[in-house]
Amino acid sequence: MAETKVALLTAAGSGMGAACARELAEQGYKVAVQSHSGKGEALGKGLGGIGFTGDYADPAVLERAVKGTLDKFGRIDALVNSAAHPPKGPLLDIDDQAWHRGLDMTMLNVIRLSRLVTPAMEKQGGGSIVNISTFAAFEPDPVFPISCCMRAALASFCKLYSDQYATKNIRMNNLLPGFIDSLPLNEKRVQQIPMHRYGTVKEIAKTVAFLVSDGGGYITGQNLRVDGGITRSI
Repeated sequence: MAETKVALLTAAGSGMGAACARELAEQGYKVAVQSHSGKGEALGKGLGGIGFTGDYADPAVLERAVKGTLDKFGRIDALVNSAAHPPKGPLLDIDDQAWHRGLDMTMLNVIRLSRLVTPAMEKQGGGSIVNISTFAAFEPDPVFPISCCMRAALASFCKLYSDQYATKNIRMNNLLPGFIDSLPLNEKRVQQIPMHRYGTVKEIAKTVAFLVSDGGGYITGQNLRVDGGITRSI
Protein backbone atom coordinates (compact mmCIF):
# COMPACT_ATOMS: atom_id res chain seq x y z
CA MET A 1 0.00 0.00 0.00
CA ALA A 2 1.37 3.41 -1.00
CA GLU A 3 2.37 5.67 1.84
CA THR A 4 0.17 8.72 2.39
CA LYS A 5 1.87 11.82 1.02
CA VAL A 6 2.56 14.82 3.21
CA ALA A 7 2.66 18.51 2.28
CA LEU A 8 4.10 21.36 4.32
CA LEU A 9 2.79 24.79 3.35
CA THR A 10 4.25 28.03 4.70
CA ALA A 11 2.63 31.47 4.92
CA ALA A 12 -0.58 29.66 4.04
CA GLY A 13 -3.20 30.95 6.44
CA SER A 14 -5.24 32.63 3.70
CA GLY A 15 -5.29 33.38 -0.01
CA MET A 16 -3.34 31.22 -2.43
CA GLY A 17 -1.50 29.29 0.28
CA ALA A 18 -4.71 28.30 2.05
CA ALA A 19 -6.28 27.28 -1.25
CA CYS A 20 -3.26 25.05 -1.93
CA ALA A 21 -3.64 23.43 1.48
CA ARG A 22 -7.30 22.67 0.83
CA GLU A 23 -6.60 21.31 -2.65
CA LEU A 24 -3.81 19.00 -1.49
CA ALA A 25 -5.92 17.78 1.42
CA GLU A 26 -8.73 17.00 -1.04
CA GLN A 27 -6.23 15.00 -3.08
CA GLY A 28 -5.32 12.88 -0.08
CA TYR A 29 -2.28 14.62 1.35
CA LYS A 30 -1.74 15.04 5.04
CA VAL A 31 -1.09 18.75 5.44
CA ALA A 32 0.96 20.87 7.83
CA VAL A 33 0.15 24.56 7.52
CA GLN A 34 2.17 27.47 8.90
CA SER A 35 1.23 31.14 9.13
CA HIS A 36 2.03 34.12 11.34
CA SER A 37 -1.60 34.80 12.26
CA GLY A 38 -2.77 31.48 13.64
CA LYS A 39 -5.10 30.96 10.67
CA GLY A 40 -2.71 28.42 9.18
CA GLU A 41 -2.61 26.36 12.35
CA ALA A 42 -6.41 26.34 12.53
CA LEU A 43 -6.67 25.44 8.84
CA GLY A 44 -4.19 22.59 9.12
CA LYS A 45 -6.02 21.07 12.06
CA GLY A 46 -9.37 21.61 10.34
CA LEU A 47 -8.11 19.64 7.35
CA GLY A 48 -7.10 16.73 9.56
CA GLY A 49 -3.44 17.69 9.73
CA ILE A 50 -1.38 20.00 11.91
CA GLY A 51 -0.36 23.64 11.98
CA PHE A 52 2.23 26.07 13.25
CA THR A 53 2.06 29.74 14.18
CA GLY A 54 4.92 32.20 13.84
CA ASP A 55 6.73 34.54 11.45
CA TYR A 56 8.00 32.57 8.45
CA ALA A 57 10.91 35.03 8.21
CA ASP A 58 12.14 33.62 11.54
CA PRO A 59 14.45 30.61 11.06
CA ALA A 60 13.35 29.11 14.39
CA VAL A 61 9.71 29.04 13.23
CA LEU A 62 10.69 27.22 10.04
CA GLU A 63 12.79 24.72 11.97
CA ARG A 64 9.86 24.04 14.28
CA ALA A 65 7.49 23.53 11.35
CA VAL A 66 9.77 21.09 9.54
CA LYS A 67 10.67 19.15 12.67
CA GLY A 68 7.04 19.04 13.79
CA THR A 69 5.88 17.77 10.41
CA LEU A 70 8.54 15.06 10.31
CA ASP A 71 7.85 14.05 13.90
CA LYS A 72 4.12 13.76 13.19
CA PHE A 73 4.11 12.21 9.72
CA GLY A 74 7.65 10.92 9.14
CA ARG A 75 8.08 12.51 5.72
CA ILE A 76 7.56 15.63 3.59
CA ASP A 77 6.71 14.95 -0.05
CA ALA A 78 5.72 18.48 -1.04
CA LEU A 79 6.84 21.85 0.26
CA VAL A 80 4.82 24.86 -0.88
CA ASN A 81 6.40 28.21 0.00
CA SER A 82 4.02 31.12 -0.15
CA ALA A 83 4.86 34.67 0.90
CA ALA A 84 3.25 38.06 1.17
CA HIS A 85 4.56 40.96 -0.86
CA PRO A 86 7.30 42.68 1.14
CA PRO A 87 7.24 46.43 1.91
CA LYS A 88 6.44 48.73 -1.01
CA GLY A 89 7.15 52.35 -1.87
CA PRO A 90 9.04 54.60 -4.29
CA LEU A 91 12.23 52.78 -5.26
CA LEU A 92 14.84 55.03 -3.66
CA ASP A 93 12.68 55.83 -0.64
CA ILE A 94 12.82 52.21 0.56
CA ASP A 95 15.29 51.95 3.43
CA ASP A 96 17.80 49.20 4.14
CA GLN A 97 15.62 47.65 6.83
CA ALA A 98 12.79 47.12 4.36
CA TRP A 99 15.14 45.56 1.79
CA HIS A 100 16.49 43.18 4.44
CA ARG A 101 12.95 42.32 5.51
CA GLY A 102 12.12 41.54 1.88
CA LEU A 103 15.16 39.27 1.64
CA ASP A 104 13.98 37.32 4.69
CA MET A 105 10.39 37.12 3.43
CA THR A 106 10.85 36.07 -0.18
CA MET A 107 14.33 34.63 -0.65
CA LEU A 108 15.94 33.42 2.57
CA ASN A 109 12.71 31.70 3.63
CA VAL A 110 13.04 29.40 0.61
CA ILE A 111 16.76 28.83 1.14
CA ARG A 112 16.29 28.05 4.82
CA LEU A 113 13.45 25.63 4.18
CA SER A 114 15.37 23.96 1.37
CA ARG A 115 18.22 23.27 3.78
CA LEU A 116 15.77 21.78 6.26
CA VAL A 117 13.65 19.57 4.01
CA THR A 118 16.22 18.35 1.47
CA PRO A 119 17.86 15.74 3.74
CA ALA A 120 14.45 14.23 4.51
CA MET A 121 13.49 14.21 0.83
CA GLU A 122 16.79 12.57 -0.09
CA LYS A 123 16.25 9.89 2.55
CA GLN A 124 12.74 9.08 1.36
CA GLY A 125 13.73 9.03 -2.32
CA GLY A 126 12.39 12.32 -3.62
CA GLY A 127 10.10 15.28 -3.20
CA SER A 128 8.87 18.47 -4.81
CA ILE A 129 9.18 22.12 -3.81
CA VAL A 130 7.02 24.89 -5.28
CA ASN A 131 7.71 28.54 -4.51
CA ILE A 132 4.84 30.93 -5.14
CA SER A 133 6.58 33.91 -6.69
CA THR A 134 5.15 36.70 -8.88
CA PHE A 135 4.60 37.49 -12.56
CA ALA A 136 6.74 40.59 -11.95
CA ALA A 137 9.91 38.57 -11.36
CA PHE A 138 10.87 39.00 -15.03
CA GLU A 139 8.84 42.06 -16.00
CA PRO A 140 9.40 44.38 -13.01
CA ASP A 141 6.43 46.38 -11.81
CA PRO A 142 7.16 49.59 -9.83
CA VAL A 143 4.29 48.75 -7.49
CA PHE A 144 6.29 45.77 -6.14
CA PRO A 145 9.96 46.87 -6.17
CA ILE A 146 11.40 44.62 -3.45
CA SER A 147 9.33 41.65 -4.53
CA CYS A 148 10.49 41.99 -8.15
CA CYS A 149 14.16 42.11 -7.23
CA MET A 150 14.12 39.30 -4.68
CA ARG A 151 12.06 36.97 -6.80
CA ALA A 152 14.30 37.48 -9.81
CA ALA A 153 17.06 36.22 -7.53
CA LEU A 154 14.80 33.37 -6.44
CA ALA A 155 14.62 32.26 -10.08
CA SER A 156 18.40 31.80 -10.08
CA PHE A 157 18.33 29.90 -6.81
CA CYS A 158 15.61 27.62 -8.18
CA LYS A 159 17.71 26.76 -11.22
CA LEU A 160 20.85 26.11 -9.16
CA TYR A 161 18.94 23.94 -6.70
CA SER A 162 17.14 21.94 -9.37
CA ASP A 163 20.40 21.28 -11.22
CA GLN A 164 21.97 19.88 -8.07
CA TYR A 165 19.09 17.73 -6.82
CA ALA A 166 17.39 16.48 -9.98
CA THR A 167 19.27 13.19 -9.82
CA LYS A 168 17.96 12.76 -6.26
CA ASN A 169 14.39 12.96 -7.62
CA ILE A 170 13.87 16.28 -5.82
CA ARG A 171 12.30 18.97 -7.96
CA MET A 172 11.92 22.72 -7.45
CA ASN A 173 9.79 25.09 -9.49
CA ASN A 174 8.59 28.65 -9.10
CA LEU A 175 4.97 29.51 -9.85
CA LEU A 176 4.45 33.08 -11.06
CA PRO A 177 0.87 34.23 -10.44
CA GLY A 178 -0.59 37.31 -12.01
CA PHE A 179 -3.45 39.18 -10.36
CA ILE A 180 -5.46 36.70 -8.31
CA ASP A 181 -8.85 37.10 -6.65
CA SER A 182 -7.31 37.15 -3.18
CA LEU A 183 -6.38 40.76 -4.08
CA PRO A 184 -8.81 43.69 -4.19
CA LEU A 185 -10.36 44.09 -7.63
CA ASN A 186 -8.83 46.84 -9.75
CA GLU A 187 -10.63 47.42 -13.05
CA LYS A 188 -7.62 49.15 -14.61
CA ARG A 189 -5.56 46.03 -13.94
CA VAL A 190 -8.32 43.80 -15.30
CA GLN A 191 -8.21 45.63 -18.62
CA GLN A 192 -4.46 44.93 -18.89
CA ILE A 193 -5.02 41.18 -18.61
CA PRO A 194 -5.78 39.46 -21.94
CA MET A 195 -8.33 37.20 -20.21
CA HIS A 196 -10.00 40.32 -18.71
CA ARG A 197 -10.34 38.76 -15.30
CA TYR A 198 -8.31 37.97 -12.21
CA GLY A 199 -7.23 34.40 -11.73
CA THR A 200 -8.72 32.42 -8.87
CA VAL A 201 -6.96 30.96 -5.88
CA LYS A 202 -8.43 27.62 -6.93
CA GLU A 203 -6.65 27.84 -10.29
CA ILE A 204 -3.36 28.51 -8.52
CA ALA A 205 -3.97 25.60 -6.15
CA LYS A 206 -4.74 23.23 -9.02
CA THR A 207 -1.50 24.25 -10.74
CA VAL A 208 0.53 23.73 -7.58
CA ALA A 209 -1.08 20.33 -7.08
CA PHE A 210 -0.08 19.37 -10.62
CA LEU A 211 3.50 20.51 -10.14
CA VAL A 212 3.96 18.37 -7.02
CA SER A 213 2.20 15.37 -8.57
CA ASP A 214 3.61 12.52 -10.63
CA GLY A 215 2.14 14.29 -13.67
CA GLY A 216 4.66 17.08 -13.10
CA GLY A 217 7.47 14.61 -12.54
CA TYR A 218 9.60 15.83 -15.47
CA ILE A 219 9.26 19.52 -14.62
CA THR A 220 12.01 21.11 -12.57
CA GLY A 221 13.92 24.40 -12.48
CA GLN A 222 11.09 26.26 -14.18
CA ASN A 223 9.33 29.57 -13.64
CA LEU A 224 5.75 28.89 -14.67
CA ARG A 225 3.62 31.95 -15.43
CA VAL A 226 0.00 31.58 -14.36
CA ASP A 227 -1.06 35.12 -15.14
CA GLY A 228 -3.86 35.21 -17.69
CA GLY A 229 -1.35 36.38 -20.31
CA ILE A 230 -0.42 39.70 -18.66
CA THR A 231 3.32 39.22 -19.13
CA ARG A 232 4.52 39.87 -22.66
CA SER A 233 8.06 38.45 -22.88
CA ILE A 234 8.68 35.31 -24.91
